[in-house]
Amino acid sequence: MLNQLKAPFQYKRIRFRDDSGGRPVTPGAKTVRPKSLWPTVKRLAAYLAHHKGLLSVVVVLVIASSLLGLYGPYLIGWTIDHYIVVKKTEGLPRVLLGLAAVYLLYSGFLWLQNILMIGIAQNTVYRLRTELFHHLHTLGIPFFDKRQHGELMSRVTNDIDNISSTLNDSVIQIFSSLILLIGTFSVMVWLSPLLTAVALIIVPLMFFGMRWITRRTGRFFKEQQRRLGDINGFIEEMLSGQKIVKAFSREERVIADFVEKGGRLKESGFWAQSYSGFIPKLMNGLNNLSFAIVAGVGGLLALHGSVSIGVIVTFTEYTRQFTRPLNDLSNQFNTLLSAIAGAERVFEILDEEEETRDEKDAVELGDIQGDVEFRNVTFAYDGDDTTVRNIAFHARPGETIALVGPTGAGKTTIINLLARFYDPNDGAIYVDGQDISKVKRASLRKKMAFVLQDTYLFQGTIRENIRYGRLDATDEEIVEAAKSANAYSFIMKLPQGFDTVLGQDGGGISQGQKQLLSIARAILAKPSILILDEATSNIDTITELKIQEALERLMEGRTSFVIAHRLNTVRRADQILVISDGRIIERGSHEELLAAKGAYYELYQSQFQRSTVS
Repeated sequence: MLNQLKAPFQYKRIRFRDDSGGRPVTPGAKTVRPKSLWPTVKRLAAYLAHHKGLLSVVVVLVIASSLLGLYGPYLIGWTIDHYIVVKKTEGLPRVLLGLAAVYLLYSGFLWLQNILMIGIAQNTVYRLRTELFHHLHTLGIPFFDKRQHGELMSRVTNDIDNISSTLNDSVIQIFSSLILLIGTFSVMVWLSPLLTAVALIIVPLMFFGMRWITRRTGRFFKEQQRRLGDINGFIEEMLSGQKIVKAFSREERVIADFVEKGGRLKESGFWAQSYSGFIPKLMNGLNNLSFAIVAGVGGLLALHGSVSIGVIVTFTEYTRQFTRPLNDLSNQFNTLLSAIAGAERVFEILDEEEETRDEKDAVELGDIQGDVEFRNVTFAYDGDDTTVRNIAFHARPGETIALVGPTGAGKTTIINLLARFYDPNDGAIYVDGQDISKVKRASLRKKMAFVLQDTYLFQGTIRENIRYGRLDATDEEIVEAAKSANAYSFIMKLPQGFDTVLGQDGGGISQGQKQLLSIARAILAKPSILILDEATSNIDTITELKIQEALERLMEGRTSFVIAHRLNTVRRADQILVISDGRIIERGSHEELLAAKGAYYELYQSQFQRSTVS
């Protein structure tokens, strides 16, 4: 059975739509049970269903342990009536041994079912966490543009940890409690209907008390999880931008914002825990009240000979056993609601639409020459004002196309459309005569390499970061790529050379050095289409001159798109497209555009004549 827990990971995507809201919570306000409560429970059950065999064994063990738990008190009462009251000793040791065996088996079954359930829970959470992480990588760039990374991390970690705690502890507890409730009630009625009626007096109080509390608790837990994700996102953002925080001396403002967010989390946590924490206190009080009532009424009945002493002892234990499941359920409600709130947030991400799927008849893009054509392409982000309008140009294989213009003109958007991070609203883009909307995205992007303005390096060695451009590259090819990018000299000055371990996002080297490694990574990829988006913006002038020759070698024979504000990087481009307000307002070579004395000429004059004078 335990081997089933080690089965290879497979999952089947299960979809339900979550339409619940996340409105703020006001203490004392009337709240309702989350709309997605049962759909969420149903989805969690679907994940557990992958372990039907083991769950069946757990169910059998729970039933067996519950029956033994019911039989133990009955055996104690029977022993009192047949041995203790009548002072009979013959056969008593055998009965006591039987009683010990009952409780030993009861404990053994409890231990085994907990071990099996822990395995099931951990495999289920592993499946859910892996599916969530996998799904995040199927989402398009627009999704990440609108989300805090820390908030997403909170869903992958905190929310799934809440689910794990519930599956480990609460599932068996809830099922066992239900069986005990039904079994205990049945035996109580068989022993004494009158005492059963007396014991049930407190049930309506429990019901209405639980209902009053739980109607107020679910929303608080959901708000607590939302605010936890918010503060995690804030922390991640502030830690990532610590240099900017210190550069502008905004420590006090950041701390004040954190205190405010922490205060909101504290408030929602206070009310969630206060309401849920009241449940076990209420249940314990009612449990003691029930015990006292049953003991008192049972004593009176025993004095009149209506019931035996053994029945009273058995019944008082059953009374505790009857209210204990209700108490256990109330104690688990805290964890249960917290897990459901976390699961809702996890499923909210899983329900996000994936990046537009490739067409069914989409083809693999094989070896290409790098012929790129935009045919009247128009695009707008989320229905906003049109970002690019009627963009049309033709880049022949091996040509270098430069995109220049003011910030926000649409240059990077054109590149995003070429890589199919977004799809145009109108028009089409062709690579080697193939409409890229009919080409598989992965095969298209494999033919490209990107060197972006905002470099990103992963935590690991320099060798591993360069190899990210082509995973099957040899160490010799990595060294050659570093030399071509003029990164070799600074790498060899580091303590461990190519085996130097970088911190997160390339911590430990300068911004310019990170950019050089990013260029080396692109060189290693050997792309057919090269995209340089302000690739030299973070490199000093001397270093920029050093890498120009390397970049020219890299671009030789490849179709290259260069976005730059510094025009000395685009003077040798075959075509220069001047973009303004989402349109191509000028095009031509450097000399042609200077001769036209238009927008490019004015931009050139502002950059180079001023620098010459200075």
